[in-house]
Amino acid sequence: MSLEILLTCKKSISPATTWMYQSVQVLPRFLLSLCLVWENDQLEGPLPANLGNLRSLRGLRLDGNTFSGNIPNFIGSWTKLVRLDMQGSFMEGPIPSTISLLTKLTDLRITDLKGSPMDFPNLHNLMEMDKLRVEYGLIRIYRTVCDMRSLLSANNFTDTIPETFGIMKNLTDVRWEHVFREDTRFYRELDQTKLEKLYMQGTSMEGPIPSTISLLTNLTELDLSFNRLRGQIPDTIDSLADLEYLFLTNNSLSGTIPSWISDSNQKLLVFLEIPVDVSYNNFTGPSSLTVCQQRAVNLVSSFSSSESSDSVLWCLKKDLPCPGDAKHHSLFINCGGDKITTEGNEYQRDLDGSGASHFSYYSEQWGYSSTGIFTGNEAAAYVATNTFSLNITGPEYFQSARTSPLSLKYYGLCMREGSYRVQLHFAEIMFSDDETYSSLGRRIFDVSIQANFNIMEEAGGIGKGVTKDFKNVTVKGSTLEIHLYWAGKGTTAIPNRGVYGPLISAITVTPNFDVSTGLSAGAIAGIVIASVAAVVLILIALRLTGYLGGKSKEDEEIQALKLQTGYFNLRQIKTATNNFDPANKIGGGGFGPVYKGVLSDGSVIAVKQLSSKSK
Repeated sequence: MSLEILLTCKKSISPATTWMYQSVQVLPRFLLSLCLVWENDQLEGPLPANLGNLRSLRGLRLDGNTFSGNIPNFIGSWTKLVRLDMQGSFMEGPIPSTISLLTKLTDLRITDLKGSPMDFPNLHNLMEMDKLRVEYGLIRIYRTVCDMRSLLSANNFTDTIPETFGIMKNLTDVRWEHVFREDTRFYRELDQTKLEKLYMQGTSMEGPIPSTISLLTNLTELDLSFNRLRGQIPDTIDSLADLEYLFLTNNSLSGTIPSWISDSNQKLLVFLEIPVDVSYNNFTGPSSLTVCQQRAVNLVSSFSSSESSDSVLWCLKKDLPCPGDAKHHSLFINCGGDKITTEGNEYQRDLDGSGASHFSYYSEQWGYSSTGIFTGNEAAAYVATNTFSLNITGPEYFQSARTSPLSLKYYGLCMREGSYRVQLHFAEIMFSDDETYSSLGRRIFDVSIQANFNIMEEAGGIGKGVTKDFKNVTVKGSTLEIHLYWAGKGTTAIPNRGVYGPLISAITVTPNFDVSTGLSAGAIAGIVIASVAAVVLILIALRLTGYLGGKSKEDEEIQALKLQTGYFNLRQIKTATNNFDPANKIGGGGFGPVYKGVLSDGSVIAVKQLSSKSK
């Protein structure tokens, strides 16, 4: 693509809606080699068929409209096209196979297509491309010509990327992200190429990192995180002199951590504070590390669960065991904001701007770990504010947020064991709430145990707060972990590049147990009920045995005589005693006389007749 074409495209036009549909066919011939720009013009309906007549068109940008229907096959007639943008256009897939005819394309951006899952587009003829990006159900392709880029993203592709991409020897940027691939064969095929950036996160790759990775001598960024890689980190990576970012988090790498990572005196990687993330692996000791964050190296939870050596810091061990007393039972964090008080609770400040490869903790009460750099905007901030002045209702913590391009973990440290209520507060504050291009973005990420969390959908719009309430989260050990993770879904460049990934406004953690006893409300209720039941049973037993009434003084006198007792009606008693014949009187007491009686079966009984004066 020549500089002349670039300058010509800067003179592109932006016509009104009616002009687009009625007058495309009467464009002056000299305009047919220019770029047509219809961005944020609120255009509706399907693309007019006469657009296919613009065979000399060099560029077409249709971003930020509300078109309907599928992408038409006639796009294949634009054989001189060097740039095609269809981002946030509301059109439906699939991408037609005729796109393979656009062999001069250097800048392709088709995102957020509607409709059902679709096959991966045929891009085999686009050999001029020198950058490739593949994500969860999406692909991005880049070319660095005068700072121009191309992408296909968030389009719900279903199949895998063709193996032919492995022979595109001009590729300098390969991003194969969140697309299942079991082995490492793909980037073996890319050996000795011009690769500068290799991103293969979340692909489920297994096996060791091949030592031949060192053949990628131009590599500046390497991300193999969230896979199943095992074995040691190859020492050959140390020879990649131009490396600027290294992300190996969430694998099963083992052995010792290379000294050029852990020792700041051994390698310029650390001395120059180049982000390196080796957290959440299975390394073994002994360890000479004396701090949890070694400059720009994130080492949190990087050692094996079997590693119990006292030489390994608590923050490097699995599950972050408490180094002291597990005494905390609540947590309030204003993510990305200053200290505030809301509903009687003081939310702690969280203004640390670090995030590419970072772990911080505060007073052994809470901490966070952040991984990743924002695609297309490496300078993007990891804390966000209400830049669009949205009218947000609710607590003050909805005015700010912490964000991350890949993985964000918050920890409640030294927590008492038990059940907790965890409330995560979200508000989308990085998109506008009007009908402009800035409002078309979609942020989707995973929240701990809940996948595909869309803030706007959950809250019912932009600038509205929403709280996800997890009412029974059990802490075993002493650490509560909250994980926010981007799996490649949603937009990545609306309203600006780098606006995507996890975003959280505040965290509220309260106990479901009595902090003075350590017992939950349910346990306390159970104890009370059991205690009451036991008391009732004891009282019944005492009553039946006569210790709580039920036995009179007369009964005690008869028991003293060791006589058998029983229960008879008055007629039986009168018959046995001959109607209390004085001749049968055998004694008396304070409550009346006692008579001898003979029952019908010959049994001899004694009957006490109560005196009318007894009380």
